[in-house]
Amino acid sequence: MKRLLILILVVAALWSGYWLIGAAYVRNGIETWFAEREADDWQADYGDFRVTGFPNRFDMIWTDLALADPRTGWALTLPEFAFMALSYNPLHMIAVAPNDMQLATPLTNVTITDSDLRASLKLRSRKRLEVVRSQLSGDDLLVTGPESVSLGHLNLAMEQAEDDRNTYRLGALAQDLTPPEALKGRIASGVALPEMMQEARLDATVTFSKPWDITAIEDSRPQPRHIQLDQLKAQWGELAIQATATLEVDEAGLPTGELALQAKNWQALLRLAVETGVLDERLAQGTEAALKLLSGMSGNPASLDVTVAFRDGRTFLGPIPVGPAPVIQLR
Repeated sequence: MKRLLILILVVAALWSGYWLIGAAYVRNGIETWFAEREADDWQADYGDFRVTGFPNRFDMIWTDLALADPRTGWALTLPEFAFMALSYNPLHMIAVAPNDMQLATPLTNVTITDSDLRASLKLRSRKRLEVVRSQLSGDDLLVTGPESVSLGHLNLAMEQAEDDRNTYRLGALAQDLTPPEALKGRIASGVALPEMMQEARLDATVTFSKPWDITAIEDSRPQPRHIQLDQLKAQWGELAIQATATLEVDEAGLPTGELALQAKNWQALLRLAVETGVLDERLAQGTEAALKLLSGMSGNPASLDVTVAFRDGRTFLGPIPVGPAPVIQLR
């Protein structure tokens, strides 16, 4: 019995020492990373940072966290934020966001509120923190800015391919999406639209220029080089769209390949693309003329079933050139 007690005390002492050394290592790594970002002209501030969770976890908790990258124009401010990792498996993390945060982008500034927003991360390599698998889920999200958007549920996922570390399977599901009222009013002429979009789904496999790791924040984002879009599907009342695609993307972000597109009440969808900035208004004029011709040939002017081709920096609807190809780049 005495020997067992001594063994337990020794194991406890060793584990406590491991945890203290690990916590010090984590703290030093975090503080060094923030100092490097400030030296790189970022804003990288926090009111308080602590490592807790003894004995089974490393909980990294910040208060009044502010990160801003002047090169890209992105900034994030959070009153509290936490990463939690099991002490025996520190490369598998859970991130917990606060119920409100501020996000600045090159286009606008917004406030995001939620009832539950968290993410799980499985990483490779403590030095590069390469993403093997990640999933983000959130409920009751409200994005408030110049206009407001709400989401009942959001789920985003990515998983690295086993045979190619630059390739990821991507998935997205948005449910009970309430678009801005002003946007609904601008596109709803002659189309009955409910308050909420039922759901939108995306399933794709994308090969990037490099793996997603810590350099995606510190240096530059991995850029898409091959896109296999297996499903893009959205339904909003009488508006519906489905698409699949296979695209190669060059270093300038110009795609080559084809996108198969099916759409119901496509005129309203075209207005939606213009209003949300997805499609330039000048390009939309030529696109609308071509789509009217193609939909008229199908016998149902309100529905489309077309192939959109991208080649030589231009976009074609069937045989009809309608303008420049979109640039696919991540800032």
